[in-house]
Amino acid sequence: MNVPDFASRPQLAEDVARLIRRRIFDGTYPSGKFIRLEQLAAELGISVTPVREALFGLRAEGLLTQQPRRGFLVLPVTRRDIDDVAGVQAHIGGQLAARAAGQITDGQLDDLERVQRELEDAYANNDHERAVRLNHAFHRGVNRAAESPKLAQLMSQITRYALESVYPTVEGWPEQSTHDHRRILAALKARDQDAARDAMAEHLCAAAKPLGDHLERVGVLA
Repeated sequence: MNVPDFASRPQLAEDVARLIRRRIFDGTYPSGKFIRLEQLAAELGISVTPVREALFGLRAEGLLTQQPRRGFLVLPVTRRDIDDVAGVQAHIGGQLAARAAGQITDGQLDDLERVQRELEDAYANNDHERAVRLNHAFHRGVNRAAESPKLAQLMSQITRYALESVYPTVEGWPEQSTHDHRRILAALKARDQDAARDAMAEHLCAAAKPLGDHLERVGVLA
């Protein structure tokens, strides 16, 4: 099992939460499995404090429930969960893209186009980790151009469920993502707010089905 080197950097609960989420969504921690605080802390070589914070945070997100003296139980994930998250992402992301289209600068557009070229190169070379980083950078660039920090903050919270690390491995998604991102860029370059909203919303909604199909194939979905 691949375990990040947590001991080499300051301990943050979100680092641990990200690891647990990944294990839930790749099937390492299936529905019904108990995650025990001390055992996970010992595995990661860290204190129980960030692990406890991560587990309580994931309980608040609805991924875990706590049972006295037994630990934290992994809850089922359903296709409706995936669809609901995608719907919220589509609404907020569409609003952000529309606002970005109304005020994005030429410099910001140049940056987005550079990121997109690098993302397509990462896809072509099956460099999944780089693709995840660049895809995140593309969406972050759009959100920053919107200059709507509260909406961007909400989007960041929802993106925890987006499973960015899974998408490069989902069959057909790199091609779909490339097509959608180019459409978003074209709308931003035209300063067309309606087209940008529609392109981003449809892109984020389109992600739900291939992700759900992938999670079903690997046995994660209830």
